[in-house]
Amino acid sequence: MRYVVPVVVGWPGTIIAVNVGGAVIPTLLSFYLYVRNELWIRGIIAIACVAAVCHFLAQPVPGVGIALPVFVPPLSTAVVALLLSRRYAAPLAYIGGSMGTLVGADLLNLGKMQGLGAPVASIGGAGTFDGIFLTAILAVLLASIFSPPVRRSVGGNVGPA
Repeated sequence: MRYVVPVVVGWPGTIIAVNVGGAVIPTLLSFYLYVRNELWIRGIIAIACVAAVCHFLAQPVPGVGIALPVFVPPLSTAVVALLLSRRYAAPLAYIGGSMGTLVGADLLNLGKMQGLGAPVASIGGAGTFDGIFLTAILAVLLASIFSPPVRRSVGGNVGPA
């Protein structure tokens, strides 16, 4: 089958698109976990640490976009989450992994997108196993494995009368 590729003459530059599954939904879920678990300072620290690691490791690749090593962000996210709070390691890992990768790899590298020659740059979009999704899920799994189990009280403690 033959495809006709349209030729655009005088295109002004790169279109910045926002991926719903890779940017909007992880942002909303992170905000929910952030507020629900009251991770005010810890959440910001986790996002900042992961963003710094991702920004340091992100490499612009012409024709591809921003490339990031697959397993370094999830491992660094899990370590940061466990260091900040073993009890809330899983939600911290999701918040830090998704938002830190989004900020560090995508948002802080928007200026480099122009030189890559791509007509469309997608924030939070890199296919099925997006870096944001993969980082958040793997970080939650790693943090959950190494965090202590939650013990529930037995004996009918319902609360104050």
